[in-house]
Amino acid sequence: MNTMPKDPVMLLSVINTKLRDFYPSLDELCEDLDISRKTVEEALNQIDYHYSTEQNQFI
Repeated sequence: MNTMPKDPVMLLSVINTKLRDFYPSLDELCEDLDISRKTVEEALNQIDYHYSTEQNQFI
């Protein structure tokens, strides 16, 4: 996650924007950007956000 923000709130904004505008799923985003889904989820879980497959965003 070298190119992603370290701050979880900023990361939330970047990830949700990318999911909304470019990717149909978290898996596709992570694969394309070569980042670990587990790392993203752990970072956002710290601020009580969890990925919703139905909404394709962290809520």
